Amino acid sequence: MRGFELVSQIEGGTIPTRGTKTSAGYDISVINGASINPGQVHVFDTGVKAYMQDDEYLSLHVRSSIGIKKGLILANITGIIDSDYYNNPSNEGHIMVAIRNMSDEVVTIEAGERVCQGIFSKYLTVANDSATQSRTGGVGSTN
Repeated sequence: MRGFELVSQIEGGTIPTRGTKTSAGYDISVINGASINPGQVHVFDTGVKAYMQDDEYLSLHVRSSIGIKKGLILANITGIIDSDYYNNPSNEGHIMVAIRNMSDEVVTIEAGERVCQGIFSKYLTVANDSATQSRTGGVGSTN
């Protein structure tokens, strides 16, 4: 099973949906709007979290309309949400989206605007994988 839930500590989130029955990605919107200066990064709250199987992850990709029409990219190019990020003790698994303005103009993102899409995928591990650490927090908690 996999899916999305609203984060309990943040109001205004919207459960992501697909635009068509053959869309790979679930459109993720932001709670609050902001204007981003050229070259700057802004981190947006989505108010949602994702759950999935242990051997899956959610990849975040900028929506083409945001990239092509507005000159925006995800600050980390592709966001990876690991399965153990869900309900972590630090931020409940809240998905936040960092967007960088690559254009020469100030770009405004409106509250409720769909900025990225999430795609669930399986992953493989190597035969001698020795990972034993458990997640103890939110973003960057696994060093």
